[in-house]
Amino acid sequence: MAINSDIVTAQIEGAIGFALSTALRNQVTLNKSMVEQSNFDDFEPTRMREMPKVEVHIVRSTEPPSGIGEPGVPPLAPAIGNAIFAATGKRLRSLPFNLGATG
Repeated sequence: MAINSDIVTAQIEGAIGFALSTALRNQVTLNKSMVEQSNFDDFEPTRMREMPKVEVHIVRSTEPPSGIGEPGVPPLAPAIGNAIFAATGKRLRSLPFNLGATG
């Protein structure tokens, strides 16, 4: 059950923005077995002008409330991958997606 639907909507919208950044441009890189990124200052977020229109639909439930911060992240990359495949016939299987590889 959603206690505050505005917070649920904001959490999902934010999760989608974060997931878009990860799926389309950000990655963890290694140099001599050391991670080069140190924190979020090395992370390029999705900008407001880049965000697609997002519609959040909350399904009514009688289950007790739980967290909503993470569920919006995991399905996004597979959905984008499937959309790329539907449009191009090519499967991209690593993140971030190299959209130039579909040409």
